[in-house]
Amino acid sequence: MATNYLKWQEKTINNFSDDNINQMYDAGFVFTRKGKGDMYQTRSVRIDLDKFELSSENRRILKKTEDLKLKVNSIPYSDYSWEIGKLGKDFYEKKFGKGIFSANKIKELLTDENKSNFNKLFVYCHCEPKRSNLEESLISQNKKQIFEKEQRLPRHLETPRNDNAIGYTICLETNDILHYSYPFYQLQITNYQLPPNTGLGMMLKAVILAKEDNKKHIYLGSASSTKSLYKFQFKGIEWFDGKEWKNDINELKNLLRSN
Repeated sequence: MATNYLKWQEKTINNFSDDNINQMYDAGFVFTRKGKGDMYQTRSVRIDLDKFELSSENRRILKKTEDLKLKVNSIPYSDYSWEIGKLGKDFYEKKFGKGIFSANKIKELLTDENKSNFNKLFVYCHCEPKRSNLEESLISQNKKQIFEKEQRLPRHLETPRNDNAIGYTICLETNDILHYSYPFYQLQITNYQLPPNTGLGMMLKAVILAKEDNKKHIYLGSASSTKSLYKFQFKGIEWFDGKEWKNDINELKNLLRSN
């Protein structure tokens, strides 16, 4: 792979219990796409979901991406097709350069449980927003009720179809955590204007879903450069410094800018 990642330690585990995975993530390790059980310790980024609530900027992103709906699928993914692998390959090539993520590796992660560390595929679809009577009543009430709607209702009020898919995210879920990783989406779509905040909207909808599902943390990758700072607009955000979790964003900014 062409990209270099910050790694302090590398380990390969063979205990895939939720408790062991949770402990490894809490110690700054994350699963990689390299091989089954392979993890590395990095400057991991996560949200403490007990502290998360929507900001005005989060609400703006939700409004702009309101017709982008999320459906959760299990890995191995039975509806895999070559178009998914090609979409991922093309996305990473255009965003980051050649050789970052192959279509074959994406296929392996989504179809071969003996080689993949991930167990959920988030499929994001374009469909017209549909509001139930309950949604309509909440919209007419105060902001607290609107927040509760956004936190608790998306999964059963949305009915996306995989044949209308715009993007995907390869994820790991345990009883306590969600690891949001390897997102990719269509950069150009015929007869549809893709929102400029599509990537951030996908991430935000995953954060809301993790909160809805009573997870303790959602992990958002690592902070390896100033380009990672877009992740730090969420309330409850934390980063791992190699020894402990911190929430001082200015300290991290100074660290990244000095690299």
